[in-house]
Amino acid sequence: MEIRDPLIKRCEITALVEAFELVPDVLFWIKDLNGQWIYANTQFIEHLGCNSLSQIVGKTDFDFFPQHLAKQYVYDDKKLLAGESITSRLEMNMTRDGELAWFSTSKRPLLAADGTMVGNYGITRHFQKSSQALSVFESVRAPVEYIRKNYHKAITLKELAELTHLSVSALERRFKKHLSKTPSRLINEVRLENARRLIMETTLPISDIAYQTGFSDHSYFTKQFKQFFGMHPSKMRTQIKSN
Repeated sequence: MEIRDPLIKRCEITALVEAFELVPDVLFWIKDLNGQWIYANTQFIEHLGCNSLSQIVGKTDFDFFPQHLAKQYVYDDKKLLAGESITSRLEMNMTRDGELAWFSTSKRPLLAADGTMVGNYGITRHFQKSSQALSVFESVRAPVEYIRKNYHKAITLKELAELTHLSVSALERRFKKHLSKTPSRLINEVRLENARRLIMETTLPISDIAYQTGFSDHSYFTKQFKQFFGMHPSKMRTQIKSN
């Protein structure tokens, strides 16, 4: 049924947004087209080390996160503006104590009633603070941590399976069930995310970055990087310098 009363629509939107205050393990935010926060739930506000919404409204990722992380988030926002979406991506993020931890993040473009894009919104779950997510993470913790620490080395599925005392096929099923991706895909994504970090933070040659992040074939690295981030690694570096 179509709701025509604008007051009812506003009430529904307000109730939906405020519902995220009832979920203690979820960080929720809304940004405008300039990457400025216009709303966030209490969990997200506290995650940034603030006490009220007024302290973050109008500010961006660069006001709260290290530059390399802020650049990654801004780049994600640009992907959303291009019509893409991000679903349950396992990533490293900063806690409010300044430590790195595992998060699962989903983001979507924010559209007006006429289909015009007006911003984006997203949710993030801190695995160590979510009982449900933690139980999921525990089932794949050993291989995921191994990948995070050893992404720059050659990693076989047999190695990962042995860490969990599973067969390779059982390990792959567990990854698909809990992370919606295969172990090989996670290895690739962790390598690419670290490659992006080095592109943003250093002046290392692209070929050196490929090697340091576990890619022995430079052309394969370039192809994977372009597929994952939507642009050539050298082009990303050029854009970062120009910005």
